[in-house]
Amino acid sequence: MTNRYGQPAFSSRAREVLFCCALAGFLGLAAPAPAQDARPGPLPPPPEERSVRRMGTTPAAEAPPALPPEEIIKRLAQKEEQFLEARTHFWNRKTIRVQEFGQDGKLSGQLEITTEPAVTSDGKLYDRVVSQPESTLRSLRLAPEDIEALAYIPAYPLTTQQLAKYDVKYIGKEQVDEISCYIFQAKPKSVERAHAYFDGVVWVDDKYLEVVKTYGKWITDLGDVHSPTLPFTLFETYRENVQGKYWFPSYSRSDDTLHFSSGDVPIRLIVTWTDYKPLPGAPPAAAPAAPPPAPVKKP
Repeated sequence: MTNRYGQPAFSSRAREVLFCCALAGFLGLAAPAPAQDARPGPLPPPPEERSVRRMGTTPAAEAPPALPPEEIIKRLAQKEEQFLEARTHFWNRKTIRVQEFGQDGKLSGQLEITTEPAVTSDGKLYDRVVSQPESTLRSLRLAPEDIEALAYIPAYPLTTQQLAKYDVKYIGKEQVDEISCYIFQAKPKSVERAHAYFDGVVWVDDKYLEVVKTYGKWITDLGDVHSPTLPFTLFETYRENVQGKYWFPSYSRSDDTLHFSSGDVPIRLIVTWTDYKPLPGAPPAAAPAAPPPAPVKKP
């Protein structure tokens, strides 16, 4: 059964999310995605409530006049281009969690790694591990390259430069917590071997035409892109507004199942980005064109 977006009919609190590892370096490791067995629905969300919040907010202004979908798409792509460039000037902390669950639905094991950006002596940027508690995973044995592949999640597929490669269709409107959103479905016009494309749905704030949430996967002509070790493909990603202007990713999640001869093991991947701060020497953020909307709550 599918929902009105042509996707699996999961509840909004339990949708799977997008996994991307679509960078060229990772694609060199990826193998063709095998045919997937029928899997149970995603696990219930964790009990804690997470929110996409906007820093430095002011009361929201009246929405601008309604625009044709083509104009909305053009403007959101322009903002995505701005956010992609602006993110290179910000420092943040990233935490990756891989979790296993027992047949009772309770957490049975977890691997957690927290990294921060650092620079080598020759000026190259890399992710420095600042916290890595001992893994309690029972069914999984992950190598460093597996974790590295999970760390990269492209956040801005519909930039101005990439827009011509997609068919973007207006679906309708939906309330995402306190934000009224336009919904667009994006599908690549064609697929190729060397480049991965986003296939999914974006939620766009109907006042300021900024993407606040995405749901989908990345594909090539080999099929869905995923880690060589882990099956995660569909991710739901929420964003957080920083400095009242830039929407950066803050929380991304995917649920799936590993199949063993001894039985199935539900697993979950969660990636969080926190503590966004301008890098030294970064250009100052421009004043927002309009007051920001209310925050979005994660599942």
